[in-house]
Amino acid sequence: MSANSAEPAGLLNVVLVKGGRTKIGYPAELLADDGTRIAVRAAWAGGGVRDFGFVRFEPGDVFTEYYWRDRWYSVKEVRGAEGALKGWYCDITRPATRTGAELVVEDLDLDLWRSADGRDVRRLDEDEFAAGGLPERDPVAAAAALAALDELETLAREGGFDALLT
Repeated sequence: MSANSAEPAGLLNVVLVKGGRTKIGYPAELLADDGTRIAVRAAWAGGGVRDFGFVRFEPGDVFTEYYWRDRWYSVKEVRGAEGALKGWYCDITRPATRTGAELVVEDLDLDLWRSADGRDVRRLDEDEFAAGGLPERDPVAAAAALAALDELETLAREGGFDALLT
C-alpha cells in the first residue's frame, strides 16, 4: 500500500517520537487514509492508569486517533471501556509521516484537552515546551507548534472542533 493510499487495510504501527527517541509504539487498526488525514483506532497503550486529575486513561479505553500530513497536531477521541466519551486529547506534533505500515509522529510537548461536554478546554505542558528549547533550536517549528495549539483551542472553544473530525 502506498503512503498516500485512500484504501484502509489492516494494522499500522504508530510510533511517537520525542526528542529524537521513540517514546512509545503501538499497533492500531487503520480506519482511513485519504492521503492527507489518517484515522486509526487503538487500545490505551500506556502501562496501567494515567490520572491527569481532569481525566484518567486506563486499560480498556479506546482511542480513535486522527493524524494529518499537513497539520501540526493530532487529535485523539478517548472513550472508556463501556463506550462513554471522555473527551479529546490533542498532541502538537510535526506533520505525520506514513511509510507502509508505520505511522511516525514527532511530539512537540504541547497538548490540549477538551472534555466530552466541551466545557473544559485546557492547554497543557507549555512549561515543558519552553524548557525543551525548541524555540531556540528551530524557531520555525516552534512558531508552527504554537499556531497549531492556538488553532485547536479556538476550534475546541468555538464549535469547529467536531467538524475537524468528520
